[in-house]
Amino acid sequence: MLTMEVRTPDIISHQGKAMMPDMIPRHRMAALTALRVAAGFAFVSHGAQKLLGWFGGFGPDGGTADLLSRFGAAGAIELVAGLCIVLGIATRPLAFVASGEMAVAYFWMHWGRTSEMWWWHNRGELPLLYAFVWLLFSAWGAGPFSIDGWLEKRRAKRPTVAP
Repeated sequence: MLTMEVRTPDIISHQGKAMMPDMIPRHRMAALTALRVAAGFAFVSHGAQKLLGWFGGFGPDGGTADLLSRFGAAGAIELVAGLCIVLGIATRPLAFVASGEMAVAYFWMHWGRTSEMWWWHNRGELPLLYAFVWLLFSAWGAGPFSIDGWLEKRRAKRPTVAP
């Protein structure tokens, strides 16, 4: 189920006339695709930083994280899930895993390490946002502009054969 039937109200002026009509679904899907791809590439960069030493590397010396450490596991999730989310492959389950990873990062690394609940104190804005963006895509899926969408269209066109 890749279509989304979300109805948002028109913005109404003070005379009761619509100032901005509801976005047509094609544009809404294009905007969600842009969010998926941009957030996915940003997520990949964090995994590549931890595992491959790219973009300045990991830690104060710019190295890489040990794959069997908590940062290595996080980097693997960020790199693999991020690439798949960008392409729209297995988006729902991988976005759910990525959302969980970011929730753990927020509660364990940001709140837990500082004992500060609020993101403006514990510097946890990014994991908090990633957790909810990936939760959104785990619920809605990648949309029609993805490999998941292409596969869904192919499955829908395939004739059903009765036994």
